[in-house]
Amino acid sequence: MSLRRHRRTRVDCEETVISDHDAQLLRALHDEHAEALYAHALRLVNGDRQRAEDLVQETLLRAWRHPESLDPRRGSVRAWLFTTARNLAIDAWRRRSTRVGEVFTDELPEPPETVDETERAVEAWTVAEALNRLSPTHREVLVECFYRGRSVAEAAARLGVPPGTVKSRTHYALRSLRLVLAEMGVTG
Repeated sequence: MSLRRHRRTRVDCEETVISDHDAQLLRALHDEHAEALYAHALRLVNGDRQRAEDLVQETLLRAWRHPESLDPRRGSVRAWLFTTARNLAIDAWRRRSTRVGEVFTDELPEPPETVDETERAVEAWTVAEALNRLSPTHREVLVECFYRGRSVAEAAARLGVPPGTVKSRTHYALRSLRLVLAEMGVTG
Protein backbone atom coordinates (compact mmCIF):
# COMPACT_ATOMS: atom_id res chain seq x y z
CA MET A 1 0.00 0.00 0.00
CA SER A 2 1.34 3.42 -0.91
CA LEU A 3 2.16 5.96 1.75
CA ARG A 4 0.66 8.64 -0.46
CA ARG A 5 -2.72 9.83 0.76
CA HIS A 6 -5.51 10.16 -1.76
CA ARG A 7 -8.51 12.41 -1.62
CA ARG A 8 -11.79 11.73 -3.52
CA THR A 9 -13.30 14.50 -5.63
CA ARG A 10 -16.33 14.68 -7.98
CA VAL A 11 -15.43 15.68 -11.52
CA ASP A 12 -17.92 15.57 -14.38
CA CYS A 13 -20.23 13.17 -12.52
CA GLU A 14 -17.52 10.53 -12.27
CA GLU A 15 -15.51 9.79 -9.18
CA THR A 16 -11.87 10.59 -9.66
CA VAL A 17 -9.00 10.14 -7.28
CA ILE A 18 -6.67 13.12 -6.99
CA SER A 19 -3.40 12.66 -5.22
CA ASP A 20 -2.18 15.31 -2.78
CA HIS A 21 0.54 16.16 -5.29
CA ASP A 22 -2.05 16.74 -8.05
CA ALA A 23 -4.15 18.81 -5.67
CA GLN A 24 -1.12 20.97 -4.83
CA LEU A 25 -0.36 21.46 -8.52
CA LEU A 26 -3.97 22.45 -9.23
CA ARG A 27 -3.95 24.83 -6.27
CA ALA A 28 -0.69 26.42 -7.50
CA LEU A 29 -2.08 26.70 -11.04
CA HIS A 30 -5.23 28.29 -9.68
CA ASP A 31 -3.37 30.69 -7.38
CA GLU A 32 -1.05 31.84 -10.15
CA HIS A 33 -3.46 32.15 -13.09
CA ALA A 34 -7.10 32.14 -11.92
CA GLU A 35 -7.48 35.89 -11.46
CA ALA A 36 -6.14 36.77 -14.91
CA LEU A 37 -8.01 33.83 -16.44
CA TYR A 38 -11.27 34.98 -14.82
CA ALA A 39 -10.80 38.52 -16.20
CA HIS A 40 -10.15 37.05 -19.64
CA ALA A 41 -13.20 34.79 -19.35
CA LEU A 42 -15.40 37.75 -18.33
CA ARG A 43 -14.44 39.52 -21.56
CA LEU A 44 -15.14 36.37 -23.57
CA VAL A 45 -18.68 36.01 -22.17
CA ASN A 46 -19.58 39.72 -22.19
CA GLY A 47 -19.50 40.14 -18.42
CA ASP A 48 -21.62 37.12 -17.44
CA ARG A 49 -19.98 36.18 -14.12
CA GLN A 50 -21.54 32.72 -13.85
CA ARG A 51 -20.45 31.72 -17.35
CA ALA A 52 -16.99 33.18 -16.69
CA GLU A 53 -16.65 31.10 -13.51
CA ASP A 54 -17.76 27.99 -15.39
CA LEU A 55 -15.26 28.76 -18.13
CA VAL A 56 -12.39 29.11 -15.63
CA GLN A 57 -13.39 25.87 -13.92
CA GLU A 58 -13.59 23.96 -17.20
CA THR A 59 -10.25 25.42 -18.35
CA LEU A 60 -8.51 24.35 -15.13
CA LEU A 61 -10.13 20.94 -15.40
CA ARG A 62 -8.70 20.59 -18.92
CA ALA A 63 -5.29 21.58 -17.56
CA TRP A 64 -5.56 18.87 -14.91
CA ARG A 65 -6.63 16.28 -17.49
CA HIS A 66 -3.82 17.23 -19.89
CA PRO A 67 -0.79 18.04 -17.72
CA GLU A 68 1.53 17.45 -20.69
CA SER A 69 0.15 20.68 -22.20
CA LEU A 70 1.49 22.64 -19.26
CA ASP A 71 5.11 21.73 -19.88
CA PRO A 72 7.01 25.07 -20.01
CA ARG A 73 9.11 23.70 -22.89
CA ARG A 74 5.93 23.66 -25.02
CA GLY A 75 5.19 27.32 -24.34
CA SER A 76 3.63 29.62 -21.80
CA VAL A 77 1.18 28.00 -19.39
CA ARG A 78 -0.90 31.19 -19.25
CA ALA A 79 -1.11 31.32 -23.06
CA TRP A 80 -2.34 27.70 -23.10
CA LEU A 81 -4.95 28.50 -20.44
CA PHE A 82 -6.16 31.62 -22.27
CA THR A 83 -6.36 29.79 -25.60
CA THR A 84 -8.23 26.88 -24.02
CA ALA A 85 -10.69 29.29 -22.37
CA ARG A 86 -11.25 31.08 -25.67
CA ASN A 87 -11.86 27.79 -27.50
CA LEU A 88 -14.30 26.65 -24.81
CA ALA A 89 -16.17 29.96 -25.03
CA ILE A 90 -16.42 29.65 -28.82
CA ASP A 91 -17.67 26.07 -28.53
CA ALA A 92 -20.31 27.11 -25.97
CA TRP A 93 -21.41 30.01 -28.17
CA ARG A 94 -21.75 27.70 -31.17
CA ARG A 95 -23.81 25.21 -29.15
CA ARG A 96 -26.14 27.97 -27.94
CA SER A 97 -26.54 29.50 -31.40
CA THR A 98 -27.56 26.19 -32.99
CA ARG A 99 -30.24 25.35 -30.45
CA VAL A 100 -33.79 26.05 -31.36
CA GLY A 101 -35.60 27.69 -28.48
CA GLU A 102 -38.67 25.95 -27.21
CA VAL A 103 -41.74 27.93 -26.29
CA PHE A 104 -44.18 26.53 -23.78
CA THR A 105 -47.64 27.98 -23.47
CA ASP A 106 -51.08 26.95 -22.36
CA GLU A 107 -52.67 28.91 -25.18
CA LEU A 108 -53.23 27.56 -28.64
CA PRO A 109 -51.79 29.61 -31.49
CA GLU A 110 -54.23 31.82 -33.32
CA PRO A 111 -55.65 30.26 -36.47
CA PRO A 112 -54.29 31.73 -39.70
CA GLU A 113 -56.31 34.53 -41.18
CA THR A 114 -58.54 33.50 -44.01
CA VAL A 115 -57.57 35.01 -47.33
CA ASP A 116 -60.16 37.36 -48.71
CA GLU A 117 -60.18 36.64 -52.45
CA THR A 118 -61.89 39.94 -53.20
CA GLU A 119 -59.16 41.87 -51.42
CA ARG A 120 -56.51 39.84 -53.22
CA ALA A 121 -58.12 40.61 -56.60
CA VAL A 122 -58.25 44.35 -55.83
CA GLU A 123 -54.56 44.32 -54.79
CA ALA A 124 -53.60 42.50 -58.01
CA TRP A 125 -55.58 45.00 -60.10
CA THR A 126 -53.96 47.94 -58.25
CA VAL A 127 -50.44 46.61 -58.75
CA ALA A 128 -51.13 45.85 -62.44
CA GLU A 129 -52.44 49.39 -62.93
CA ALA A 130 -49.37 50.84 -61.16
CA LEU A 131 -47.03 48.71 -63.31
CA ASN A 132 -48.77 49.96 -66.48
CA ARG A 133 -47.95 53.53 -65.45
CA LEU A 134 -44.21 52.77 -65.34
CA SER A 135 -41.87 53.13 -68.30
CA PRO A 136 -41.46 49.93 -70.36
CA THR A 137 -37.84 49.42 -69.18
CA HIS A 138 -38.83 49.74 -65.51
CA ARG A 139 -41.85 47.49 -65.97
CA GLU A 140 -39.94 44.72 -67.76
CA VAL A 141 -37.15 44.58 -65.16
CA LEU A 142 -39.71 44.26 -62.33
CA VAL A 143 -41.63 41.59 -64.19
CA GLU A 144 -38.45 39.58 -64.83
CA CYS A 145 -37.04 39.88 -61.30
CA PHE A 146 -40.15 39.79 -59.13
CA TYR A 147 -42.93 38.07 -61.06
CA ARG A 148 -40.87 35.54 -62.96
CA GLY A 149 -38.37 35.10 -60.09
CA ARG A 150 -35.27 35.47 -62.22
CA SER A 151 -31.89 36.33 -60.71
CA VAL A 152 -30.10 39.50 -61.76
CA ALA A 153 -27.87 37.49 -64.11
CA GLU A 154 -30.84 35.66 -65.64
CA ALA A 155 -32.80 38.89 -66.08
CA ALA A 156 -29.76 40.55 -67.64
CA ALA A 157 -29.38 37.71 -70.16
CA ARG A 158 -33.10 37.75 -70.94
CA LEU A 159 -33.22 41.55 -71.39
CA GLY A 160 -29.87 41.76 -73.19
CA VAL A 161 -28.34 44.26 -70.76
CA PRO A 162 -25.46 44.06 -68.24
CA PRO A 163 -26.26 42.90 -64.67
CA GLY A 164 -25.38 46.35 -63.30
CA THR A 165 -28.05 47.86 -65.52
CA VAL A 166 -30.62 45.40 -64.18
CA LYS A 167 -29.68 46.38 -60.62
CA SER A 168 -29.95 50.12 -61.25
CA ARG A 169 -33.17 49.76 -63.25
CA THR A 170 -34.66 47.67 -60.45
CA HIS A 171 -33.74 50.32 -57.89
CA TYR A 172 -35.29 53.15 -59.90
CA ALA A 173 -38.27 51.04 -60.94
CA LEU A 174 -39.15 50.27 -57.32
CA ARG A 175 -38.79 53.94 -56.46
CA SER A 176 -41.11 54.88 -59.31
CA LEU A 177 -43.58 52.15 -58.34
CA ARG A 178 -43.75 53.53 -54.78
CA LEU A 179 -44.49 57.00 -56.14
CA VAL A 180 -47.18 55.69 -58.50
CA LEU A 181 -48.83 53.71 -55.70
CA ALA A 182 -48.75 56.77 -53.43
CA GLU A 183 -50.41 58.82 -56.20
CA MET A 184 -53.07 56.12 -56.39
CA GLY A 185 -53.67 56.46 -52.64
CA VAL A 186 -52.11 53.15 -51.63
CA THR A 187 -50.35 53.34 -48.26
CA GLY A 188 -48.44 50.82 -46.23
